[in-house]
Amino acid sequence: MDRLDPDERLDYDDGRLDYHTRLTVAATSTLRTVVHTGRRLTLLNRHAISARRGLILSGPAGTGKTTALTQFGKTIEAIDRRRHPGVGGRIPVVYVTVPPAATSRMLAVEFARFLGLPVTARANITDVIEAVCGVLIDARVSVVCVDELHNLSLTTRNGAEVSDTLKYFSERIPATFVYAGIDLEANGLFDGTRGRQIAGRFGVIETVAFPRTEEWTGLVTTLEQALRLHHHRPGTLEGLAHYLHDRTGGMIGSLSHLIRGAAIDAILDGTEKITRKSLQNVKLDRAAQARKPKRAS
Repeated sequence: MDRLDPDERLDYDDGRLDYHTRLTVAATSTLRTVVHTGRRLTLLNRHAISARRGLILSGPAGTGKTTALTQFGKTIEAIDRRRHPGVGGRIPVVYVTVPPAATSRMLAVEFARFLGLPVTARANITDVIEAVCGVLIDARVSVVCVDELHNLSLTTRNGAEVSDTLKYFSERIPATFVYAGIDLEANGLFDGTRGRQIAGRFGVIETVAFPRTEEWTGLVTTLEQALRLHHHRPGTLEGLAHYLHDRTGGMIGSLSHLIRGAAIDAILDGTEKITRKSLQNVKLDRAAQARKPKRAS
């Protein structure tokens, strides 16, 4: 590192900064449960003609729902590539988010945008849905991931129509649908006739803040081992596991943000290490600080 000229050092540090913005994904118990349950559902649904079952991830913000959803999607895509090496034209996984105040057309356009399908202002919702369904059926899609489902409210006309559109997609497209959103049951997702239909077809995995257990310490250790800092002392963060739990409230998203932020600071200021003092300089979200999980008994 000391032998690098200024331009080479800048490129080297830029690469490490980019690396720490992503860092590693910790294989939490929740993530493993989502991947295992989702894979089981895809197998059970493989030859189903109707009544395919789905999965819902629900919990507070920062508890790893989107991470689990995307990692499940990556797992399915990797499996599909191994099963069909060198075969083009396949789209095994679709990932879309429900826009705020979404209408059924807005949701259909989100699917079209993911697929790269052109949508003109004159195209009506039926045209968009038919185009999306045709491409996904031809592309042998097996999993459809829908994030930010809390933006859908069954108590509004638009929300009810979005729910009906998702149901129509799930009936037309031979795939396993996986939803994720914040506190969905409390927000009324399972209320009323439409809600009961969803409850009858989807299993729910609740994501929660982590208690202060060995798994929490293991998560901290996993993130620490992924660091690429020249003067960081191994075991420092593991020794601060209780402090990190107090800072983040057991939120895996906040833990990742805190450690990645401190790592970026360590590169920018040249210290090349994370300490309790440097962690204190990283500001966290209010929710992480306000939520204090109970100790494991």
